[in-house]
Amino acid sequence: MQVMKAAAAFAVLAAAAVPPAAQAQTQGQVVLAEGTLLSVSADGKSEARPDMATINLGVTTEGQTAAAALAENARRMTALVAALRRAGVAERDIQTSNVSVYPQQQYVEGQQPRITGYQANNSVTAKVRRIDTTGRVIDAAVGAGGNTVNGVSFSHSDPDAQLDIARRDAIAEARRRAELYANALGMRVNRIVSVSESGGYAPPIPVAVERFAMADQAAPPPTPVAPGEIETRVSVHVTFELR
Repeated sequence: MQVMKAAAAFAVLAAAAVPPAAQAQTQGQVVLAEGTLLSVSADGKSEARPDMATINLGVTTEGQTAAAALAENARRMTALVAALRRAGVAERDIQTSNVSVYPQQQYVEGQQPRITGYQANNSVTAKVRRIDTTGRVIDAAVGAGGNTVNGVSFSHSDPDAQLDIARRDAIAEARRRAELYANALGMRVNRIVSVSESGGYAPPIPVAVERFAMADQAAPPPTPVAPGEIETRVSVHVTFELR
């Protein structure tokens, strides 16, 4: 379901007829304006269910040496990526986002820190294009050895389609306001002199998901994931000529 709303503000640039010499600049062309100029700023909005999820998940392992921690991490990470593929995530939609190895240190007052082991981390970002399978993809990754899930964000695979809905709504609202003010002034809208756009914005929705796999736990229930709706906004600035 899509819901569209808009709001607008206006300013009359000339309270009376502008002399024939008056001009307005648009897209590199000079447009002669012979009537009253009315400037309207309007916002358009669309709200729609996202169709793509992006998950960041991975494996954290420990070992007595950096090599041991990294080797175990590589084994489990290979299994995790294979599980993502089996769950329907395409190879092109799996991208490594972090690989790191850190020493674990013990601190004792008055002594130099002592290294007690190493921690290896490897995480990937996976795009889930069948959004209804997001929870199952997380479960598959955790079941294969993943023990960190750093969050999920939702977005539109074609954001321009939602921006276009908001653009049409913003222009319609600008035109409606122009007709209203022209009628109040005893005039009519003759033409549009210029149009500009700003503020096109369709942010992804981040959702915190914290899940850790433990060998001694019973199998958890399926991970619930609710995509909700994404709001997309566009602002337009339109100058009309009234006569």
